[in-house]
Amino acid sequence: MKIVFTGGGTAGHVTPNLALMPYFDEPHYIGGDGIEKTLITKNYHQITTAKLRRSLSPKNLATPFRVMRGTREAKKLLREIKPDIVFSKGGFVAYPVVAAAGKLGIPVIIHESDMSMGLANRMSVKHADTILTTFEQTADELRKKYPNKKIIHTGAPIRPEVFRGDPTTIPHRGPRNLLVMGGSQGATAINTALVTALPNLDGYQILHITGRGKSTTITDDKYTQMEYMNNIPDALAWADIVVARAGSNTVCELLALGKSAVLIPYHAGRGDQIQNAEFARTHGAAILLQPDLTPETLITAIKSAPTITPVKSLNGRARIVEIITNYSTR
Repeated sequence: MKIVFTGGGTAGHVTPNLALMPYFDEPHYIGGDGIEKTLITKNYHQITTAKLRRSLSPKNLATPFRVMRGTREAKKLLREIKPDIVFSKGGFVAYPVVAAAGKLGIPVIIHESDMSMGLANRMSVKHADTILTTFEQTADELRKKYPNKKIIHTGAPIRPEVFRGDPTTIPHRGPRNLLVMGGSQGATAINTALVTALPNLDGYQILHITGRGKSTTITDDKYTQMEYMNNIPDALAWADIVVARAGSNTVCELLALGKSAVLIPYHAGRGDQIQNAEFARTHGAAILLQPDLTPETLITAIKSAPTITPVKSLNGRARIVEIITNYSTR
């Protein structure tokens, strides 16, 4: 079979595709000039994209024209590649590809990671043959909203390497190992609270991924910082407790691994991270909502983070591969 993957704008729309691509021969990827371009190393095709903004902005005036141009470019590429199917992980990068596939009659499968459907995926629904979801609640709601669409709850396409992390690659170990990360761009609020809290975190060995350009000047025997880290699975295997944002991929990986977690959801946008964090709360993860984030509340949350049981059912990688393969061969 020949498959085209699409999705991008943030790492959260790309890494799930990376979990699926090794299961297909010579997959192609269509994206924009964003992080997806740096993460995909083979058969990458770039098109014009435009960020879909909810706010009033002069930049929105150019959006329809860039989307139309991107759709034309994607249509040309799809005619050349002749895929059996297009798989979309969403993000503003994906919509022109999905729209082009719909116009060409190429089957489209989209996957929604969050509790609530993102804007690009909502726009893509009319072109999609099948909608997959990470969360069962999302599938139930979408079935009511789109009764004529095939909607399947699968779980998340979690990367196999997440379960193969090697903790011995992290040289610093303590009685309790604490990993702090704020996503691919870092999180200033988390960084600031952690640095202030450090004197009161004796007994923890701390690995802090600050985000690019956000390193601190702190020196402390129990504290190691990095702006970016390639081997996150190793750090997850090393960690006893993880402080992180509440993107869907992060939440699913932590719950699937059974990691004690303090989740600090990003509050901007449509509130999807808050919904993801609340889902994690139902499985016993400690939650610290951002409006309440202070050094003191962060310390309390870290010290009270509970032990949780791995939620293996969240890993839907094999199920998604099966659905794609069966769809293209029927």
